[in-house]
Amino acid sequence: MQRRTRIALVAATAVAALSLAACSSGGGGTATDAMTSHGPISIWYSNNAAEVEWGKGMVEAWNADHPDEQITAQEIPAGKSSEEVITAAITAGTTPCLVFNNLPAATGQFQKQGGLVDLSKFDDGTSYIEARSGAIADQYKSADGGFYQLPWKSNPVMIFYNKDLFTAAGLDAENPPLSTYDEFLASAKQLVSSGAATYAINPSPTSEFFQPNFDFIPLYAAQTGGKGIVEDGKATFANDDGYAVADFWSSIYSDDLAGKEKYEGDAFVDGKAAMAIVGPWAIAYYGEKIANWGAVPVPTENGTPADETYTFSDAKSVGMYSSCENQGTAWDVLKFATSEEQDGQLLDITGQMPIRTDLATTYSDYFAANPDYEVFGDQANRTVEDPTDPESVAMMQALRDAYTKAIISGDGDARSALDEAAKKIDSLAGQG
Repeated sequence: MQRRTRIALVAATAVAALSLAACSSGGGGTATDAMTSHGPISIWYSNNAAEVEWGKGMVEAWNADHPDEQITAQEIPAGKSSEEVITAAITAGTTPCLVFNNLPAATGQFQKQGGLVDLSKFDDGTSYIEARSGAIADQYKSADGGFYQLPWKSNPVMIFYNKDLFTAAGLDAENPPLSTYDEFLASAKQLVSSGAATYAINPSPTSEFFQPNFDFIPLYAAQTGGKGIVEDGKATFANDDGYAVADFWSSIYSDDLAGKEKYEGDAFVDGKAAMAIVGPWAIAYYGEKIANWGAVPVPTENGTPADETYTFSDAKSVGMYSSCENQGTAWDVLKFATSEEQDGQLLDITGQMPIRTDLATTYSDYFAANPDYEVFGDQANRTVEDPTDPESVAMMQALRDAYTKAIISGDGDARSALDEAAKKIDSLAGQG
């Protein structure tokens, strides 16, 4: 199961109607006036049940102490995707002040629309974000050096595996041989040939732009020691590291170790796949369905120590929207919602990792009481984010189209496909 917020399709007019109800309060004035203005605000949060619980608690705590700056909150309105809902609301001028559900890859697009406030324009904007998130914050900066999003929470993806199926295949379930590409492929073949599972692993083979986040990008981040697929306006993956990742996945598909058609359901839950690439949200989601599980870092070509392995963040950020007329209150709320106390509540309720430098030490009691999450808490220190260019979605779609055709379908040379995708990405960079 991918953790992107994909909810039922509604018409754009319904989006506008719903979001009007959440519109910010206050009078007119300049953007500078708005940044110092205080009063009621509105926010949206995810429709994920655990995040709704956290959001309601956060709002209740704020409202109890701020009678003149009340928050009105709701789940993000339904739509084909949260990105399309937000895009439509920006166009209509009906965004709330804050959205606690921004996909970092879409930030550049929202910025290009003029929909986002540069948080670094607040006196303590940059210092607050960098103090909370440390060096990882740099990945969330836009090309102009501004922060049009606050890095909020991550779900660092790892290899989640079913110990019972590994045992059935004659593999060591406690120390699974999955560190190198050769080990992983040998284990994958044994899982399938033994009949323990139909597929060793089954990432979604569909063509949405975000799907590389759950196959190519985590392994590329690990293989390169933390490199993004686009840096300094150039694609980085048309090289030996990118080719190694492409060859690995090509072997997975050519040897029928993963399905080439969309699986209706969850192949991991159904016991059809022995492994999945997922983040810590999966612990509660799978629950008793897969009680005997383990988690290890994604593989690299020659093996990398766990404490040095990078992966994809699967993060969500918080955006402040330019239609907000009480941005002074919105900034105060944003800091309150990402404070040590509220981050602790988020971790406790959702099991998702606040993007902060002191995660393990600040919440040591949580990790001691919930040891299943420790490995993800450690992995959260080494994550890579999607690009934040205005054309990021188109860039990632170019990579996905090449990957789907050459690697999943086996139509053409995988390395040449990466080269062509890189050229497309280079031509898209900076168009915003």
